[in-house]
Amino acid sequence: MDTFPIQAPAFNGNSRAVPAGNAIEWLKQGWALFIVNPGLWVALTVVLLVVLVGLNVVPLIGSLAANLLMPLFSAGMLLSCQKAASGETLDISDLFAGFKQNTGNLVMLGVIYMIAMLIIFVIVFVLVGGGMAGGAMMGRAAGFGLAFGGMLLAMLLSLALMVPLLMAVWFAPALVFFNNMPPQDALKASFNASLKNTLPLLVYGVIVLALSFFAALPVFLGFLVLIPVLFGSLYVSYRDIFVAV
Repeated sequence: MDTFPIQAPAFNGNSRAVPAGNAIEWLKQGWALFIVNPGLWVALTVVLLVVLVGLNVVPLIGSLAANLLMPLFSAGMLLSCQKAASGETLDISDLFAGFKQNTGNLVMLGVIYMIAMLIIFVIVFVLVGGGMAGGAMMGRAAGFGLAFGGMLLAMLLSLALMVPLLMAVWFAPALVFFNNMPPQDALKASFNASLKNTLPLLVYGVIVLALSFFAALPVFLGFLVLIPVLFGSLYVSYRDIFVAV
């Protein structure tokens, strides 16, 4: 006989489909979270960018470390979003919350992402790289045309392979950090949720692309605002799409 209180079942990653118009609401709510404390949000973003740029400067292992640690920093930014939504005070140390909670699983997300990216690179290189190299070596107009066609095909193939990967990793850090899901289950749940919400995510992506263009105009300073707004919109979309969170 079960003892009382009976333990609640573990979150299984159930998600729902939402209307396409919710994409606009995600961004509006992301902005609302930003204006709760814009100064601290900009400070958090500056620290995040300094750390990532500093890591990427280190030869060989810097870029590797940045990719491995990005899910941890994402968890920290998402925790800041949760605190802002609940009216709690934000703190710079929140950025490093992923180093204190579910750290191993968050790092594993980074490992899986890097392995997947390597596999995509190998596939594209094997299927297209030979044609590009051969065209470049020909040195004539036809050769350059072949090389350009190969480059265009490589871009399209990379995009086709990257989309499913991005669908799998989009909500995964939130599911690992907030719901204690194992990495593989979080990736599967994120992919399924993204598949259910292809249209709103497509609308979201188009709007973010336009916002990124304008954010880049003032010497990229607009990203100090856009990045926290996007993390806020990610947190809101996670809460909107996943049930029992």
